[in-house]
Amino acid sequence: MKKYLIIIAAAALAFASCDMLDKKPLAEMSPESYFKTEQDLQLFSNTFYNNLLPKSPYGYQSDHYVKQTMSDELHGGSYRVVPESGSGWSWGDLRKMNTLLAYIDNCEDEGAIVEYTALTKFFRTFFYFEKVKRFGDVPWIEVELGSADEALWNPRDNREVVMQHMLEDINYAIENLPAPTSQFRVNKYTALALKAQFCLFEGTFRKYHAGESTLKTLPADAADYTFYLEQAAAAAKEIMDAGKYTLYSTGKPDQDYRDMFVLEDCESNKEHILSIKFDYGLSIFHNGTAYGLLPSQGRIGATRKFIDSYLMKDGSRFTDKPGYESLEFAAQVADRDPRLAQSFRTPGYTRIDGTDILAPDLSSSCTGYQTIKWVMSAKANGGDSDRVDRSTSDLPVYRLGEILLIYAEAKAELGQLTQDDLNKSVNLLRKRVGMPSLTMDVTADPYLTNPATGYTNSKLLSSSQLALILEIRRERAIEMAQEGNTRWYDLIRWREGKCVDQPFYGIYFPGPGEYDINGDGKLDYCLYEGDVKPDSKATSVLKIGSEILLSNGSNGYVEPHKGETHSFNENRDYYYPIPINERSLNRNLTQNEGWDDGLDF
Repeated sequence: MKKYLIIIAAAALAFASCDMLDKKPLAEMSPESYFKTEQDLQLFSNTFYNNLLPKSPYGYQSDHYVKQTMSDELHGGSYRVVPESGSGWSWGDLRKMNTLLAYIDNCEDEGAIVEYTALTKFFRTFFYFEKVKRFGDVPWIEVELGSADEALWNPRDNREVVMQHMLEDINYAIENLPAPTSQFRVNKYTALALKAQFCLFEGTFRKYHAGESTLKTLPADAADYTFYLEQAAAAAKEIMDAGKYTLYSTGKPDQDYRDMFVLEDCESNKEHILSIKFDYGLSIFHNGTAYGLLPSQGRIGATRKFIDSYLMKDGSRFTDKPGYESLEFAAQVADRDPRLAQSFRTPGYTRIDGTDILAPDLSSSCTGYQTIKWVMSAKANGGDSDRVDRSTSDLPVYRLGEILLIYAEAKAELGQLTQDDLNKSVNLLRKRVGMPSLTMDVTADPYLTNPATGYTNSKLLSSSQLALILEIRRERAIEMAQEGNTRWYDLIRWREGKCVDQPFYGIYFPGPGEYDINGDGKLDYCLYEGDVKPDSKATSVLKIGSEILLSNGSNGYVEPHKGETHSFNENRDYYYPIPINERSLNRNLTQNEGWDDGLDF
């Protein structure tokens, strides 16, 4: 089944995945009798697709998206503790990769040996990228380990060692993976996309965390941040120059961005470099539609800070408008970057293939900024009923849009960005939605450097290309909204964790009364104070102070977490902690700074 990434339930390949690397590689089959054919290699490696690639488009929280219940990461403080086990410290998939590499020479097909070695090294790079983002220094293990191997007790290698091994692996993958044949199988451009991604992360992390304890284990001869940014820009440019991928566009700037994320068959979408296939007939679904519609999905909503960062349709800054802070919903979202109305419910919104005008629903979105990205038609899957909990749009793992942003950001962080660079990256994204081009003479947006709404890292604020970096960050946040955990790890690599401390506000209500918030002539909300519930024809009648919380008491912004603290510990929270059980088993594993696990060795 080369075409689709389908969940494989092959019992012969269901090897145990534990947190340590000391299990037998093959439970009931001899390695000498397996890995003989290309089919063996393919079946074994298919588990990497299933186990490592994301299965849901989003659901993570950050300063741009919050749920009814804040995540521990947003709460911070004592909400974040060292777990006993788990928390991402799992190594079973790595063992499977190293097992395949150990026995791959059993195969009688030399071409298959090269291709599947490259594929496995791609996934090993993918695996380690997730570990470095989460924990920083981790042990590098590239051989199959048995229960007696001393390497099981290795300490953590510094991130430079890990990164250099990742570069070796990914460069081999780039050189030896095949040209594109399917958007559902890894190819050389997928490997280039991963390289661009992790090199951008590492380059910006080292730039913005330079001189801090988070990088104290780097050796004196470690590559500096410019090396990784140059690698990121070069990998992205190779994809761009190859001409194999193009931005999805049908010439409809007011709907193409939205439509790209609800395609049931993305093979016609040449923007996807690697996709995950979902299929109703095979009962393989994700929850993208449900997240936008069902209260049971956590009531995720965007923050006002994020919505305010969208530019006007003419390219001017919304936050330069006098009184923008107290504009009501319809006025706030009018005439903005078309991606706003293609990502959230705004006045005039109807579901794809629908006719009913739908207002933002506070019962499904705790801030009132209700997402529509990933929300499929009620008629999707050829059904007669709305299968809201069974989305089947294909999910991009890598797409050209992100590659263009990586290229622009890397060049800007290097101080090398030119107008030509902008024209072949960011401005292509803007052109798709009918937005004016970004030019080199842009000035820094005060909203994006305001401590209450923007970025504050001193290394950023002193940058020679500050204004351009800010605009690229704006573009990245908007273009990549609701795609994985992108925003959280952007804050981590930019050393902008304090953005979590900023207010989590929603839409604005000037006080008690009735509101037609989307201007369709129907009352959507009635807000009241006191003990007497008014007789109102509004769809939702809410008591201020209990059923709806406003920032100023009887008026102001919807504030779903009013009275709750949310904070980021600069001396601790840029890394996750190593679980207690893992450190107890391997006393050579040091704990990340700032995390108290009660162990005294």
